[in-house]
Amino acid sequence: MNTETSIRDYYAAFNRGDWEAMLSLLAQDVAHDVNQGRRETGRDAFRAFLGRMERAYRERVEDLVVMASPDGARAAAEFTIHGEYLATDEGLPEARGQRYVLPVGAFFEVRDGRIARVTNHYNLADWLRQVGS
Repeated sequence: MNTETSIRDYYAAFNRGDWEAMLSLLAQDVAHDVNQGRRETGRDAFRAFLGRMERAYRERVEDLVVMASPDGARAAAEFTIHGEYLATDEGLPEARGQRYVLPVGAFFEVRDGRIARVTNHYNLADWLRQVGS
């Protein structure tokens, strides 16, 4: 499977809420750089992250564009996230079902056919404004 296909499959699984399919695309030691947060390492940490996200947010990726380096070792994705804030996330404003739309950039490293790093970037100040902080 090529890198661009892997990234598209990753987001297709995300949109279906199919966490196991997402996790199957990741290296065991995947590095996950959470937007404006810390790096988490490993599939188990990523699984826990998905659980936290599932509890607090309902999101859908739209307008996906994927770009990959010629050797497939690195990739980037740009998309719009359409979401709903369902339950208050620790350290963030109170959730009241607020809806939001944000442009997102994501960066990937791929090793041995698996996603070895996921780094996400979006404008947190814009998200806070949209949820009424």
